[in-house]
Amino acid sequence: MKAFQDYYPDELAHCFGCGRLNPEGHHLRSFWDGEETIARFTPKPFHTAIPGFVNGGLLASLVDCHATGTAAAAAERALGREVGAGPLRRFVTASLRVDYLRPTPLGPELVLRGRASSISGRKVVVAVTVRAGEVVTATGEVVCVELPETMRPRTGPRTGTPTTPTSEAG
Repeated sequence: MKAFQDYYPDELAHCFGCGRLNPEGHHLRSFWDGEETIARFTPKPFHTAIPGFVNGGLLASLVDCHATGTAAAAAERALGREVGAGPLRRFVTASLRVDYLRPTPLGPELVLRGRASSISGRKVVVAVTVRAGEVVTATGEVVCVELPETMRPRTGPRTGTPTTPTSEAG
């Protein structure tokens, strides 16, 4: 089964948290599960904050990437399309709030669940929960916006490598 992130265009699939083309990334994969979305991630020993517990920055990264994937899929559903009907529009984070409810133990698989709480135009607000076993350890709310055109990578004139609009002369 293909994840939402598998449908991102190649030039937008390098995210550290969810990019399938980032060899060093987390490769988070999000899927529909009824009206919610789900992603699973098992932290590695180097994802530690203090011995035995997951780093909060990792949790924020997972919430962020699951939310933007959820936003893209929810936006498609709102238009009456299913994920996979074409390239998935890419969403980025405008605002990220994470509440750390309990220390997240290092070891068990983490289960993230997302739900779009509102969709309006290019903006989708997503609520995410993070569970370690049966315990909710963190929640998040992410305001996601469709990727602005100014953030789209362009190919450099001579090298064929991606450049950002701000790095080009003139």
